[in-house]
Amino acid sequence: MTSPGPVPFAVVGSGWRCDFFLRLARMAPHALRAVGVVTRSAESGERVTREWGVPAVRTIAEVLAGERPAFVVASVPWAQMPVTVRELVAAGLPVLAETPPAPDLDGLRSLWADVGASGRVQVAEQYLLMPGHAARRTLVREGVIGEPTSVQVSSTHQYHAVSLVRGLLGVDREPVTVTARRFAAPLLDPMSGAGWNPPAPAEPRTTTLGMLDWGGRSGLYDFTDNQWWNPLRARRVVVRGSAGEIVDDAVTRMVDPTSPVTSLLSYRRRGIDMNLEGVDLDTVSFDGRVVYRNAWAGTRMSEDDIAVAQILADTGAWAAGDGPEPYPLAQACQDHAVALAIEESASTGADVTVAGEPWA
Repeated sequence: MTSPGPVPFAVVGSGWRCDFFLRLARMAPHALRAVGVVTRSAESGERVTREWGVPAVRTIAEVLAGERPAFVVASVPWAQMPVTVRELVAAGLPVLAETPPAPDLDGLRSLWADVGASGRVQVAEQYLLMPGHAARRTLVREGVIGEPTSVQVSSTHQYHAVSLVRGLLGVDREPVTVTARRFAAPLLDPMSGAGWNPPAPAEPRTTTLGMLDWGGRSGLYDFTDNQWWNPLRARRVVVRGSAGEIVDDAVTRMVDPTSPVTSLLSYRRRGIDMNLEGVDLDTVSFDGRVVYRNAWAGTRMSEDDIAVAQILADTGAWAAGDGPEPYPLAQACQDHAVALAIEESASTGADVTVAGEPWA
């Protein structure tokens, strides 16, 4: 990290996502420092302080009475998120809201009407900051595959997947028409967030397919229930352009008028075999040059951890006036609106268009 000192932040909420942020601060104390947590109950606060050594209080005013945070993470249930975001903005605080910022379309519109003009709200959408996706996005922006024309994502769900499609495709908040369907098929499901499951027969699992049409550019959303955890369903990302395509880590493009060439994104990882530098991702390279460098080397973070830590650091820089907005509320509202359109189309069998929203 290049910041002069650790970014101080506070958290509202005491669930598992709160623990996620506190864990990253513990892993990278040179860059991140949790200065307080607001919990609804004293019991929850005692657990946070016992496990993480961070002061816990009941109100936003109390957390501000200590070391003032650069920003506050709103890490509360979906229904509570708009309420908490409004409270933090009213207190004059920069906010990093968990995803999504509101549970439904009416909630997004109402939240935008109340705080959209404040410019104080960012959203913790981290997927484009994951090393592989960041490397692919760099190559797309450099024009390695020409103009991007379509993106297929089969990895994560809802607004996260939509953010990947839009970010890699380079579309903003233009109107989009969604056509989606659901299909059920038997699938073994050997792992969940709770760990490995006892052997069980294959059972029906739902796959949702959604076509996203921006009028000349397109996206494909492909997600199967529990795909995050199921080792039998791999991640797949395809970015197609006017002069080539990226399929996961393989990049194919023309190097002269008669020569299509495929090169691989290469990941240098420390700690393998006799490498004694530690256990970290170091760099991602393409054709002999580094296109991604891990700013969190030495922390032993997973790639998802790296992405979340980076959006915390980027939010701190933005709040201090030293960096751009990492993921503005308008972008997050659009992601979730499109995700909701995928679910609506899959349920009704009809096309759904997202257009003319106030944040667009």
